[in-house]
This record gives sequence, structure tokens and C-alpha cells, in this order.
Amino acid sequence: MAHNLSQCRLLVKKAVAAGAKALFLPEASDYIAPNASETVSLVEPARSSPFVMGLQASAREHRLPINVGIHEPSPKNEKKVINSLVWINEDGQIEHRYQRLHLFDVAIPGGPTLKESNSVEKGTDILPPFATTVGNVGLLICFDLRFPEPSIALRRQGAHIITYPSAFTVATGRAHWSALLRARAIETQSYVIAAAQVGSHNEKRTSYGHSMIVSPWGDIVAELGGEKKDEPEIAVGEIDLEKMEEIRKEMPLLRRMDVYPEI
Repeated sequence: MAHNLSQCRLLVKKAVAAGAKALFLPEASDYIAPNASETVSLVEPARSSPFVMGLQASAREHRLPINVGIHEPSPKNEKKVINSLVWINEDGQIEHRYQRLHLFDVAIPGGPTLKESNSVEKGTDILPPFATTVGNVGLLICFDLRFPEPSIALRRQGAHIITYPSAFTVATGRAHWSALLRARAIETQSYVIAAAQVGSHNEKRTSYGHSMIVSPWGDIVAELGGEKKDEPEIAVGEIDLEKMEEIRKEMPLLRRMDVYPEI
């Protein structure tokens, strides 16, 4: 985790140098363990986690909000963790927290078998969008990407930006990553920001990478590659809320609530 913190701090410096108004980091930026038992054994409360406290200090030092995926202990089951996404404000305080709704229980032919429900407790609520320096942000994580309902609900509640920090597998990333991100952006007419883990974590896990920012029209504003570099990279993009409103006005999506239920 000390190494991951140093990498994230380097990304903070790069974001500040680029003039960014906020930094979006991947899912599970603190650690990715090789098995469920180690995932649980490594977890620490955010209030005492050196990783989280280090990023809080960086946010305060640089006056830069940071959105980062972390593990937290489950208050309900000591044998499980929470897959959290926290918003650290420019004062270094955790201002918002989202717990991932959908868990990745999948056996991929020729690839890994992952059963997150063995060690991760699923969330029960959609966090309403909240105001930031870059717009109203709605938080979702990784496997949530395969379900359009939460993003549509966030758009209805006023989101301008929807996040999908991820650690996608290589096989599913190659097949679906870009298509799903663009679909979520197009159908919600919102910016999508997907900070992604990349490369090998251990002998069992490799992540697809290809961090991406997608416009409300579905254009890829910025994208990183799928190979791990000597230094971590950032993708920088402009959030144009006026353009977003223009798209929403010119292409109104009038849902038929008389036919199907509101999400």
C-alpha cells in the first residue's frame, strides 16, 4: 500500500501540473490482493489507513479534490470488506462515500474465475449526485457499468458526470469496456470518467487499463493505453457543461413513464 500511495501522490502532482480541477483515481487504488482472505486481512478503516490519510494530506496540500476507490471494513461481517469510492475534498475531508452495488461473480472461459461476494459486501443505495468544482458528480464503480439503471437514476437526479473507476479484466475489457462506457455516456447525456487499473497486480490478476473520459455525445475525450509504464499516467479532459446542456436540449430524451416505471 505504501507503493500505491507513492504512485497516487505522483498522479496528484501530475494533475496539479496539468491544471486539473479534480483527480479521479481507480477502483481499489489501495491494494488488489491475490485472494479473498488477504483482501480481508489487509483492510483498515479509512480514519486510520495510511493510504487514505496520505491522500487526504495531498488533497489539503494542493487544494485538489480526489476521488479514489478503497477497501473498508464491513460493519456487518468481519469476514468481508466494502468496495468504497470516496470523495476527498480540497480540505482533505472525506465528503462523500459510495459502496458498490453490483459484485463481480464470474467464471471467464480461458480466464480467471472471480467471486467477489466471498469477500465483499454489496451496497444497498445509490448516492445522489453532489456538486463539485467540475460539475455534479454521480459515483458508480466497475461492474456497475454493466447495468444502465443506476446511471439513468443519477442523470434523473441531476448528474453531469458519472464515474466508473475500475479494475476490469483483460478479456472483458477488450470485448466491452469502450462500448459500455460510451453507451452510458450517450444514454445519460453525461460525461463519463473511468479511471482504470492497468497491468499485472499478482499472479492471478491483470487489469485491462485504458482509462477514459467520454463526452455526453459519446466521443472519447481522452484515453490511456493498456500497458503498464514506468510511471503512472493521467488523462486530462475538459468538462464543458454548456456543451452538455446543448446536447440535452437538442436531443431531448423524453422517457415514457406511462409505459415503464421511472428509475
